[in-house]
Amino acid sequence: MNKRVSTTVAAISLAAFVLTGCSTSSATPDAGTSSSAASASTSSSTSSPVKLKTAATTVGDIVVNGEGLSVYVFDSDVKDSGKSACTGNCPALWPAVPAGSGAPVLDGVSGTTGSIATEAGTQQLTLNGLPLYLFSKDSGPKEIKGQGVKGVWWVVSPAGEKISTLAG
Repeated sequence: MNKRVSTTVAAISLAAFVLTGCSTSSATPDAGTSSSAASASTSSSTSSPVKLKTAATTVGDIVVNGEGLSVYVFDSDVKDSGKSACTGNCPALWPAVPAGSGAPVLDGVSGTTGSIATEAGTQQLTLNGLPLYLFSKDSGPKEIKGQGVKGVWWVVSPAGEKISTLAG
């Protein structure tokens, strides 16, 4: 009996570790499968400061992470609320930008950064009081496939404001 309990506890622990480490739970405003670029960047170590910089795109200069992946804001989030509205299955498609440790390294970004706790218990980076996300379907630097998805997901200007121009 003890072996059965130990095996069950080990299986539950492994499942919990995988779910929290990969941020796969969420309520998705858009369905789809995760691409490796955004998923890989959110599962990387957050022991160093996160980097935000700017990049030129078809909708203007936007904020990207250290790997050049576009960051987004979600219209359902409430500025300075201290929480993300991207819950349930949502983080699988829209993973949080991890806060890292220490102050973020900013290159050309003038908005105010901070962090909030996620459902999974990790820290998510914020810009001007809004949580930041990656889009799992952006597979490379400066892609903005998430721009305007469902009319609620937007790339961010270097000042930390959403850009509502749709990609042409």
